[in-house]
Amino acid sequence: MSTVFTSALLLVVPLLFAAIGGLVHRASGVVNIGLEGQMLGGALVSVLVSGYTGSWVLGILAAVAAGGITGLLMTLVITRLRANPIIVGLGVNVLVAGIIGFVLKWKLGVSGTLRIDGLDRVPRWHIDALDGVPVLRELVNGKDVLFVLALVLIPATAWMLRNTAFGLRLRAAGDGEAAAASLGLNVPMLREFSGLIAGVFAGLGGGYLALAQVGLFNDQMIAGRGFIALAAFYFGRNRPVPTAIACLIFAFFDALQGSLQTGTSIGQLLTTLPYVIVVVALASSAARQRARARKLPAS
Repeated sequence: MSTVFTSALLLVVPLLFAAIGGLVHRASGVVNIGLEGQMLGGALVSVLVSGYTGSWVLGILAAVAAGGITGLLMTLVITRLRANPIIVGLGVNVLVAGIIGFVLKWKLGVSGTLRIDGLDRVPRWHIDALDGVPVLRELVNGKDVLFVLALVLIPATAWMLRNTAFGLRLRAAGDGEAAAASLGLNVPMLREFSGLIAGVFAGLGGGYLALAQVGLFNDQMIAGRGFIALAAFYFGRNRPVPTAIACLIFAFFDALQGSLQTGTSIGQLLTTLPYVIVVVALASSAARQRARARKLPAS
């Protein structure tokens, strides 16, 4: 079980980045269905830049830029052209996957998986003095600076949404577009900026997955994590701490099915565990919303 917990702490990081980004975007009133594509784009760019420059820092920054640009462009289509967010998000996922498939096959001469010699991975730290301390050993050793950043983002995002002018304006835009506009808020610009933030964190999640966990790029490596992040902030009802807890639950089940796989039919069935939890979480969230709606007095 200790191994499962340690694996879950690593698996939760890309989920946290994407979920926090999606949470900020949803707080402004836009549901970001394109997290999957933004993570995938960030993963590829991070591998290319890290491999060709020999710097994981530049690779992560490139992933952030790729995700941010994708998130901003997606949101511009929604705010300026009044397109349906769900259709646009799904279109982004399909478009990014198609572009990456073309780049891999026709430009880089590979199919599916890209390995680059000299790839610089995110360094992890190890403190020998903690080897004999069971809990601290799992929490600290084998982690990296981006793991710490993901943890810091949880309280920082909660504080930002509740205690800053930007956070209050963002929530106002999400709660009521017409009311926010009547107060003089530029709702489209708020949503576009939150889309940029969502893309930045989604790209960071993809870059972390590629450079800290896998060490290569595969066109199937995101494997639904963008949609799991979507379920997490829905389950957390736009609150960073419950969203983080949901991400940890998903990561724990992901780590559990990974440790229990045996190659048999039962092992294959276990691979569905994280996605079953997603369905349960979304169904539970929808049930709570209907229950609250029934309790509201009729106007």
